[in-house]
Amino acid sequence: MREKSKFKLEKETREDMVAEIKTYFLNERGEEIGDLASGLILDFIIEKIASEFYNQGVMDSSQYMSERIEDMQSLLK
Repeated sequence: MREKSKFKLEKETREDMVAEIKTYFLNERGEEIGDLASGLILDFIIEKIASEFYNQGVMDSSQYMSERIEDMQSLLK
């Protein structure tokens, strides 16, 4: 059985993403795909790829916050 994704998308957000995938395939590949195919591609991206982007965002924000904390600590007298 397939494990459910940890990412929850609002209905409108998912619809917008599906539309973007359809537009990409049409413009870049000259292929017209439907909502089902686009939704399956989106599900694949969310399941297999999105966590890498999420993790990188967490690491980037952690580094940024650490640098800001160091800046604040340098103000101590």
